[in-house]
Amino acid sequence: MTETRPAGRPISHLRRDPVLRGLVGFTLLAYVLFVLLSGQPDRQVQVYWVAQVPLDAALALGGWRLRRLADERYRRFWSMISFAGASFTIGDTYHGTVVLLSPSVPSLTGGTVQTVFFAIGMTSNVIACLIFPQGLNTARERFVFWLDAATVLVGGGVVAWCFAVNPLDGAHTDRVNASVTAALVLVATFSATKVALIRHPPMARMAAWPMVSAAMVQGVSALLPGDFQTLEHAYVYAIRLLPSVLIAVGPWIQVIVLRVGDPRHTSKRRPYSLLPYGMIAVTFVVFFLMLPDTASSQLVGATVGVVVITCLVAGRQLAAFHDNMRLIDRLDVALGDLRDQEAQLREQASFDELTGLANRTHFSAEMARLLTADSSLLLIDLDDFKTINDTMGHAAGDALLVIVASRLRDAVRGDDIVCRMGGDEFAMLLPGTGPVGAEVVAAQILRRLAAPIVVAQHTIRVKASIGLTGARAGDDPSTLLANADIAMYEAKRRGKGMWIGYADEMGARVSAEAGLIRQLDQAVELGQFTLVYQPIMRLADDRLTGVESLIRWNHPDRGVLSPVDFIPIAERTGQIVAIGRWVLREACRQGAAWIAEAPDETPLQVGVNVAGPQLRDPNLVADVAEVLAETGLPPGSLVIEVTETAVVDDEESQRTMAALRALGVKLALDDFGTAASSLGLLLTCPVNSLKLDRSFVESITTVSRQGAVANAVSQMAAALEFGSVAEGIETEEQRDLVRLLGYTYGQGFFYSRPVAPERISELRELGLAPASS
Repeated sequence: MTETRPAGRPISHLRRDPVLRGLVGFTLLAYVLFVLLSGQPDRQVQVYWVAQVPLDAALALGGWRLRRLADERYRRFWSMISFAGASFTIGDTYHGTVVLLSPSVPSLTGGTVQTVFFAIGMTSNVIACLIFPQGLNTARERFVFWLDAATVLVGGGVVAWCFAVNPLDGAHTDRVNASVTAALVLVATFSATKVALIRHPPMARMAAWPMVSAAMVQGVSALLPGDFQTLEHAYVYAIRLLPSVLIAVGPWIQVIVLRVGDPRHTSKRRPYSLLPYGMIAVTFVVFFLMLPDTASSQLVGATVGVVVITCLVAGRQLAAFHDNMRLIDRLDVALGDLRDQEAQLREQASFDELTGLANRTHFSAEMARLLTADSSLLLIDLDDFKTINDTMGHAAGDALLVIVASRLRDAVRGDDIVCRMGGDEFAMLLPGTGPVGAEVVAAQILRRLAAPIVVAQHTIRVKASIGLTGARAGDDPSTLLANADIAMYEAKRRGKGMWIGYADEMGARVSAEAGLIRQLDQAVELGQFTLVYQPIMRLADDRLTGVESLIRWNHPDRGVLSPVDFIPIAERTGQIVAIGRWVLREACRQGAAWIAEAPDETPLQVGVNVAGPQLRDPNLVADVAEVLAETGLPPGSLVIEVTETAVVDDEESQRTMAALRALGVKLALDDFGTAASSLGLLLTCPVNSLKLDRSFVESITTVSRQGAVANAVSQMAAALEFGSVAEGIETEEQRDLVRLLGYTYGQGFFYSRPVAPERISELRELGLAPASS
């Protein structure tokens, strides 16, 4: 309709507006002069015509300003109003000059020039109102509107006809002028009222009604009897000047409304107009005035009856209108409630209830709408959030997510979209931002998240892994999300708390991993896995005492794959549980077979590696018991090897290990020395032996610190009555040094690479069999 501006309080601005204050002050000055110059009609008339000019000019300037401020569809309307004001200004300036320079008989009626320009201006106003679009969509609305229009026009015509043809109390010429003026003003009143009441008016009602009132006052002043038509009283000049004041202030009120905003100009439109009823009343008044003094009682009675019945019918109709309005008001309230509920449901469907961010559905829709080739996407996953939920409770976790969401919102521009994808995962779409700008945003996010957060009286420092990808021509939202996801997991793989930009080689690796994942599902069933065994030797006499079982995958396309090529993937996907179950069964079967080959010898210790997900499998202990019973392997011959990272701060895993110890199974802490909590773990983890990681053995003869660590581990194992195994022995010198440090057992390429089970049997036959118990 008009320019959209923040809603303000126009009333307060009206009081401070310099133009309106100037118009009001100028008008009051004219009124004071009318009073001071009482008894001098020639001077009063001069003040009257001089005062008209600035008021006319204000109308012209206000209309012209609104022509530039208002919506395009209202510009023609305001152009014609401005033209009308200019016409009034020219006519009144000319006549005012004549009155000042050549005083004649005082009169408030303008001369020929003023009358012509006044008629042109009034015609322009009327045309502007009449041609303005009514916004009526149905035939019924148009029919009702023109019925009202016809009622007003007929009433105006009756007034003009009666006063022009048969004026009251003589003074024919004055009555003719009054009649013509009244008819023109009534038409103008209808036109202005139409603009005020149509569906989409060009002005707010507070601006329209002064202009409507101006036409009404003009008409009434032309018809007032007696002293109101003389020039003997100051109030006559004041009343005749008032229409010019009212029509001048209307446009300037609208200027203020547009400048500060006024929601009231969109208020609900009345479903009916009182204007036709007013014209009926005017027609009745004229009718009574026209009745002859000699009218019979029958005519008077019939006339009164017609008037009363008409009034009663009109009253009944107005009562029905009011009943309908009350019904409509109730319907509006109900519809408003429905709209509020709809908006609430729409918001719930589009935004995350906890954080207020866009949800996945809304984010996907916005990506489809805003994604361009110069956009970027960030996928943000909080690191170790599960630990916060587990240790502090879900309420604390929710509070943390709300704070994180606020910090993410503060890190982006208004046009960027922040989404909570679910859980502790967030996404950001940065329209119009390339990879370089996105990198700056990612770094800023990490800095903001790193600031301490106090939750449930605990201070938390949040870290996040961020995957970043830039859109390229042809990328769709799903591709962009997949690439960002790949980059985010790469950030986690590299150590967390960082951002990583997507690269094509990441996608190729993920595609390859996806293929491996699919093939891993069938590898056990297809018999593609085999076990090899690396001997574990007793260092005192280099005798074979046990083996470590190591898996190999005979891949149909890539050949034999070592564990590093697929075990991390299997752990991440949970496939390690099924694979580990097969390894356990096969290793125990083989261990039992070796016992059967040499029943008189001490059984070999068979080591089986168990990953963290396996320790958290509730069926692991039952599976071990079942396999031992099925294969006949003594529980003491099975060694379950676990890493420190698999059991550190994991009560569930440690309970599983305690249950395995209760079965008689031995436990070894593998790769010892590489985790952060090694020493504390020794006090809680129910293991039988420590296996020193190969990284400490490979430089033990050249780096003094490596030797110091190896010596400390050996002494701790002895003090705690643990067995000790040195891994990665590759030279005789290394073997001699770890033996000197007190290690009981050793394994490595110096003794043997991992070999097939048949080779273990051969080594036993060659004299490397374990010593008798």
